[in-house]
Amino acid sequence: MLKLDLSRAAGDFIAGLPGKQFKQVVSAMLSLLKNPQPHDARPLSGMAGYFRVDSGEYRIVFRVVDDLLRVPLIGKRNDDEVYRRLGRKI
Repeated sequence: MLKLDLSRAAGDFIAGLPGKQFKQVVSAMLSLLKNPQPHDARPLSGMAGYFRVDSGEYRIVFRVVDDLLRVPLIGKRNDDEVYRRLGRKI
C-alpha cells in the first residue's frame, strides 16, 4: 500500500470542507492508496505523471512517485484555477 503525501494547500483545502464533502474527499484519497489507478482516473494533458479523479463536486490531482501518493491540489471540479495553481507548483 502507498503512503499519502498531502501538500499544505491540499490539507488546508480539505480542512475547510463541510463534513459530508470532507468525508467524500478523504474516502477517495484512501481508496487511491489501495488502487492508484482507478477506472475513472484521467491523465492531465501537458503534465506528465499527474492524474485527476473526481470525488463529488471536487477534483483530486495526484501523482504516484515510488511508494508515495502525492496530492498537490484539490479543488472544485469545474474550476480551471486548480490547473493554473498546479502549473505554478511544478
